Amino acid sequence: MPSPFASSAALQQGFANGLDTMLATHRSLGVYILVLANAAYCAKLWAQLSPALSARHAELATAITDTLRRGKKLTEPDDDVLVFLKLHAIGPEHVKMLESRRAGPWDVMFNPIRALRPPRTSGMKFESLLRPFDPAGFHFNKPFLTREILWEGELAGKPVRLLYNKFPFARLHGLLAPEPVRELPQCLTPELHGWAWDLCAESGVPGLCLGYNSLGAGASVNHLHFQSFVPASPPPILDGGFAHNGGARPYPLPCRRFTDPAEAWFELDRLHRNNTPYNLVYGKDSLHLVARVPQDSTKLSLQSRGYGWSEMAGAVTLFSREAFDGLSAGAFETELASFAP
Repeated sequence: MPSPFASSAALQQGFANGLDTMLATHRSLGVYILVLANAAYCAKLWAQLSPALSARHAELATAITDTLRRGKKLTEPDDDVLVFLKLHAIGPEHVKMLESRRAGPWDVMFNPIRALRPPRTSGMKFESLLRPFDPAGFHFNKPFLTREILWEGELAGKPVRLLYNKFPFARLHGLLAPEPVRELPQCLTPELHGWAWDLCAESGVPGLCLGYNSLGAGASVNHLHFQSFVPASPPPILDGGFAHNGGARPYPLPCRRFTDPAEAWFELDRLHRNNTPYNLVYGKDSLHLVARVPQDSTKLSLQSRGYGWSEMAGAVTLFSREAFDGLSAGAFETELASFAP
């Protein structure tokens, strides 16, 4: 198939068609959860898929109940079973589309489905930016993930695998794994930094961005990957009013903008040598870099320890109505400031 990054139309149509086909073809818990979470990001997809999702929920609930009552073991992954049981307890009729608002310059989103996501390594104690790849751990070569692949092919000279994000927190949110069979750990190299830069420069999708979390900065999978997304409007970190973009307003924590990939790598290499976690947002001909304290730092609140590139870029996802309605610009800025190394 042609690259989904050839144009906005190709990406949007491929994204929607893949979800529709996946739901019609597979009856697993994982597929149901993935399609539900992605449909919640788009009113058109929600209207198109919600009747089928409601029917599938009822089918799965009946099958799980019957299996457990007969004393048999569920064959689905434990993570998916736990998420589905939580969704069932909430009630499918209470699961709604994502809501969003602005708080000053910041994007605030209400997405209770995202709260059900397993923490994986994003909840682990930070020790090093480099940890060996673990074939027994979660990674993007797992056979059961085959059905979650949106596209495979060559991009910017490398074979890549683009998967749906099972718990998205951005528009057209994908997991982009370059050369996945090499089983590289989540530790950026000069080669793959340059590849990510070139991909954003060459893409036919206006506004395409790649997010990156190092270990200790919200990375939940230790298999080299970026997170692709196409925001409806630029992330707050790209706002020209902030000092790192040439404006007058200071950002709540240190942020650097690079327009030269080699210069950016010198700073990334320094962070690697100092074992400093960081988050990145690649865009067309630019990179925004935030160095930060590790996710297990005592400076951070329990809620913010899972923050990654999205929150560092000024877009926070909240899981309760009270938190969504009550978060002020000042409170979020204070929280961001706590990440300063």
